[in-house]
Amino acid sequence: MPLELWAGPECTVNRVGDKFHDQMEASGFAHRLEDLDRLASLGITRMRFPLVWERTQREKGGPCDWAWSDERIARLAELKVAPIAGLVHHGSGPMWTNLLDPAFPELLAEYAAAAAARYPQIDAWTPVNEPLTTARFSGLYGHWYPHHAGDVSFVRALLNELRGTALAMRAIRKVNPKAMLVQTEDLGYITASRRLQYQADFENLRRWLTFDLLTGRVTPEHGLWDYLHRSGATEDELHAFIDEPCPPDIVGINSYLTSERHLDDRIDLYPPEKVGGNGRHRYADVETVRVAGAIVGSFEARLREASQRYDLPLAITEVHLGCSREEQARWLHQAWQAAQRVRAAGHDVRAVTCWAAFGSFDWDSLVTREQGHYEPGLWDVRCTPPRPTALASLARQLGHGEAPDSPVLEGPGWWQRESRILHAPQSSLYGLPVCGRPVLITGARGTLGQAFARLCDLRGLPHHLLCREEMDIADAASVEAALDKWQPWAVINTAGFVRVDDAEQDERQWRENVEGPATLARACAERAVRLVSFSSDLVFDGSKDTPYVESDAANPLNAYGRAKRASEHRVLELSPDALVIRTAAFFGPWDRYNFVTLALDALRRGETWQAANDQWVSPTYVPDLVHATLDLLVDGEQGIWHLANQGAVSWCEFAVLAARTAGLDPALVQGRPGASLGQVAPRPRRSVLGSERGLLLPALEDALARYLGEVQPAACPEPVVLDLPPMHETLEAATALP
Repeated sequence: MPLELWAGPECTVNRVGDKFHDQMEASGFAHRLEDLDRLASLGITRMRFPLVWERTQREKGGPCDWAWSDERIARLAELKVAPIAGLVHHGSGPMWTNLLDPAFPELLAEYAAAAAARYPQIDAWTPVNEPLTTARFSGLYGHWYPHHAGDVSFVRALLNELRGTALAMRAIRKVNPKAMLVQTEDLGYITASRRLQYQADFENLRRWLTFDLLTGRVTPEHGLWDYLHRSGATEDELHAFIDEPCPPDIVGINSYLTSERHLDDRIDLYPPEKVGGNGRHRYADVETVRVAGAIVGSFEARLREASQRYDLPLAITEVHLGCSREEQARWLHQAWQAAQRVRAAGHDVRAVTCWAAFGSFDWDSLVTREQGHYEPGLWDVRCTPPRPTALASLARQLGHGEAPDSPVLEGPGWWQRESRILHAPQSSLYGLPVCGRPVLITGARGTLGQAFARLCDLRGLPHHLLCREEMDIADAASVEAALDKWQPWAVINTAGFVRVDDAEQDERQWRENVEGPATLARACAERAVRLVSFSSDLVFDGSKDTPYVESDAANPLNAYGRAKRASEHRVLELSPDALVIRTAAFFGPWDRYNFVTLALDALRRGETWQAANDQWVSPTYVPDLVHATLDLLVDGEQGIWHLANQGAVSWCEFAVLAARTAGLDPALVQGRPGASLGQVAPRPRRSVLGSERGLLLPALEDALARYLGEVQPAACPEPVVLDLPPMHETLEAATALP
């Protein structure tokens, strides 16, 4: 059988204190039945289905509410997608129990029995997702409930989870004897400096405990038998796993770049927040990919070693990366290719699972705080209905046996480039070159063009930043010659006449702002090259008291706005799949002549700063604008999009907010009517941008804080570069039982 595509939503329901964090509520998956149709459209054969205990049984001893799952299990049957039912996902169970409760295993088994009785047709189950990882976060590090920190609580939590898994499967198999255990675990590999190799050896053996215990391999000869015994496990408990093993029918491998760690005792080389210890030595604990000279392995290495260790069927049960869109696509594509290579080598790899299909929230804080930090997945839920991203297109091609065709897949991921090394890359480091068809960026001398080039470098997108001499956008012959020479897959046009007041009299602005984009659109359409063009909030007259959305009628007040509106019309008429971005009021960290930078410079000198108090705008942080535009471009979006940071301020209020954020005196900011500040072109009273397609940029306050962090960076240590041995040389010891 061919490699299968599976998928699932991020469905963590974890507890911090007495508050539960529900990813399905945050993403809206809990309320959209049609999300199942979206998943089925990918060509998936199975879905990791969240039959989560905490959501289903609300009261101790009370009945289970199956209404939500009844509707969805029935719909999956209609879609011919088989569920893998998950019961506890990074949680500690409902309010009346927890991972350290002696009754937890039996309580979980009771819930599993009820679930199996309700859904006897379900043939695949994951009673506890990533037991070892959850036990570490809840019992060893104290991040999640019950917030214990120590080996005793870690071991007790793990044993309760795995005993609960065995009892749950026993109860399920009384209903369906053929029910499969699909056991998931994160198998991140640890490297270390020579002095700390003992700690790496311990952690590399510990990472197998979920599977070793379930398969009955933890005997007195096992390297962690004494550790478990010292940490509170009784011999009877350990022998129970030996006498009645519950081996997985499918070993589910999860692997994240942040899970592959390096331990280094040279703590002076690292920021203080990276330094901890084990009571014997102090050391830095960092992502291996950030310090290793050699390119590290991930899914392929984890699959091979798991197959060699257990000789059981395998699946990659989570593929997700919180990053820019093309990096997410590269991660999924490389995971698929790794699975194919391991299958070709004779290992039984069944499937690859697209994870966090509708994105995830607040994993940057390990879901310990609710701050709304969102990482999109196959769909972006900031849009209504959820908007498919480039990941959905890629997954659909994989699921239907088609060859992926996205141009961004040709290049290496950030984890394979030299820029992955902390702080500053060095030419002596290991890394793959950026490759693939380029993006052309016009406007080499402008703020926006330079920002696109900078962030394309960061994101590993091949590009060429062109000045007028290399491509005059209003000269058809020049445009055609450049497109023929560079053979781009996309053009981002940041060139144009941007002096709003001068545009009232200067006829050149029509050539640059209308004729140029139209010429580009015609040539790009003829060659099937994607085009991004930029417009402005000044296409509106300011008569609306609420934010303008994409479908609102344009009625510009000045020549610049009229040119931008004409440009929008011409570009989309000539190239209907072009992406047109309306934005406003740039500020950013990489030029000295934007409003915020000039205002703060004046305030730092103790000077007053005058700004319009009768014109309201939605300022836009340039890095946010560029990242969102690139994501939309990679996603294949088209038409008009509004991109601005969320917030409405007058220019005067904007300066005051910036002053307060920077710790400067806001009283130095003086509000004046715009007309008294030398403005020639009429401006709209209120040109605040909203969006009916999706609010993709964060709040203005958040952007200002990041701007100040960028222009006033803390001192960083020099890069740490380690020339680690190739992965295959270190795996043998880790895969052999002591």
